[in-house]
Amino acid sequence: MSITLVVGLGNPGREYADTRHNLGWRVVDALAAREGLVWKQQAAFHAEVVRWDRPGGKPLLLAKPLTYMNDSGRAVRALASYFKVSNASIVAVYDDLTIPLPLVKISLRGSAGGHNGVSSLLEQVGDGFVRYRLGIGPKSPPQMDLKDFVLGQFTPEQRQIVDQSLPTYLAGLGLLIDSGAAHAMNSLNRRAQHEPEHP
Repeated sequence: MSITLVVGLGNPGREYADTRHNLGWRVVDALAAREGLVWKQQAAFHAEVVRWDRPGGKPLLLAKPLTYMNDSGRAVRALASYFKVSNASIVAVYDDLTIPLPLVKISLRGSAGGHNGVSSLLEQVGDGFVRYRLGIGPKSPPQMDLKDFVLGQFTPEQRQIVDQSLPTYLAGLGLLIDSGAAHAMNSLNRRAQHEPEHP
């Protein structure tokens, strides 16, 4: 049975733990915690990794690259190569400034959109992986430097929204894993189009 590799993109280190750019890590962490899975640091893959053998479902490999965001592709390439995971079976979970908080969109192709982690994946692994995009937008104030915004922490109000949205993030990820990208895109992307933005 083929394995699906679910990668949360982020930066290692306590100073990055609660930043917008680490939302992908946070969601994958929440999934592991919910299932009682214990991360193991794997130097060969430059990542923390845990395998989840789900009853009646395809096995999942969860990973958090420890290479820093702009070199995420190196860890993903090492994992995909060793476990023989096709690009179509790689799910990258990451923050997306172009989507309003707390909406989620799924896409299969496209540019990196200025996201250094996605850029690294495209460079090291190639296109065709599934993108589970977690909205962190809009950038406020608009004139704020992009790097400062994504490496900044959520406001208390935004943090509350993220905390309340974690079950929704995990449900969407579960739908993607169990039902496939086409079905999940149909459901989640339509919801993202119709739900109002949070102020």
